[in-house]
Amino acid sequence: MSNERIDLLRATIRDIPDFPKEGILFKDITPLLADPTAFTTCLDLFAERWAGQHVDAIVGIESRGFIFGAALAARMMTSFVPARKPGKLPAATNRVEYALEYGTDCIEMHVDALRPKDRVVLIDDLMATGGTAAAAIELCRGLGAEVIGAGFVIELEFLNGRDRLGDVPILSLVTY
Repeated sequence: MSNERIDLLRATIRDIPDFPKEGILFKDITPLLADPTAFTTCLDLFAERWAGQHVDAIVGIESRGFIFGAALAARMMTSFVPARKPGKLPAATNRVEYALEYGTDCIEMHVDALRPKDRVVLIDDLMATGGTAAAAIELCRGLGAEVIGAGFVIELEFLNGRDRLGDVPILSLVTY
């Protein structure tokens, strides 16, 4: 990855202090999404990382992971699988509950979303503590899929989220 491309992405990520609550510095990607060059650069970097590897599906984590994941799946000519909050998927689902610093949350995936031995890449906009991504990996593996990588537009390195993803190779485009 060239520094020029990463600098472009970094310049389109806006800091919003005290959102969603006081003391949080929110990394807002809406300016990145509004900039066609920056958005395309994200997709280019992700596609380059997994080019030449057999990828059966891109799994996007709700909700901003859908934006990048679906576009990447279309670009790579592979399927897109949503990993969603509980109660959002209409057919039978598997569910994984995971811990947050202030409680628990869940993520679900259709039981027929992946097949055994499918090679999947997980995509989300941000990795903080890694709990949601770790739960999505568990869901994929529970369906027999192999998670060959995880991509994030932003990684908050100081929260050590990658430690929760075990042996899954990670590509984070912009780190803080």
